[in-house]
Amino acid sequence: MPFGASIPSPPPTYLVHHLACWFQVSNKCWIHNGLSGFVPAKRRAMVLPLRASFWDSIKSGFLKNNNSTKVVEPPSTFMEEEDPFPQDIVLLEKTQPDGTFEQIIFSSAGDVDVYDVQALCDKVGWPRRPLTKIAASLKNSYLVATLHLIKGIDQKQLIGMARATSDHAFNATIWDVLVDPSYQGQGLGKALVEQLIRVLLQRDIGNITLFADNKVVDFYKNLGFEADPEGIKGMFWYPRY
Repeated sequence: MPFGASIPSPPPTYLVHHLACWFQVSNKCWIHNGLSGFVPAKRRAMVLPLRASFWDSIKSGFLKNNNSTKVVEPPSTFMEEEDPFPQDIVLLEKTQPDGTFEQIIFSSAGDVDVYDVQALCDKVGWPRRPLTKIAASLKNSYLVATLHLIKGIDQKQLIGMARATSDHAFNATIWDVLVDPSYQGQGLGKALVEQLIRVLLQRDIGNITLFADNKVVDFYKNLGFEADPEGIKGMFWYPRY
């Protein structure tokens, strides 16, 4: 998923997969209990695939059912009665041996510093990108989600980020999923993507896609994404010079 300021020539030899996932609107929230991993919070609802074909849902927002077509209804009444999705969710809380209290917080508020994003990209080994382009990508994203490590009362460190672009109606594409290597292996990447998806669903966007290289395809499949649904292929164009 990393992308740079320019595309090298000749084109890269690694394979990039286009993955898609489409969901029924849901309102499920997860927290970390500090012991056995992430568990459902008080707010509960099921996330289920729509019965529509992926291509039909992309084209018109219609559902197929028993060879007939019907308009997708707005979210059900129970969704309207829920409180707005919180911008901040505490995923993990723990106290260090020295008594320092730590929290890992998911936020969909888009509060992120461009220099912190660049530093995080450096940590995961992504190629350097111009700061002006990083800033533009954040500004023009539909949604920017972050994971911050909070230590004590005044220390805040960016340890994870993902963003999504969207047409603000039907479709969204997830980009730049990052987790600090020092905090990988704890389920934070999974929680980051799941919470990002849930924010999109709260905004009634159900067609969600992303691009993934071979090393992370299984990770996203375990989150419900499907490679080349119904034979649909992601197509790329770039200058060949």
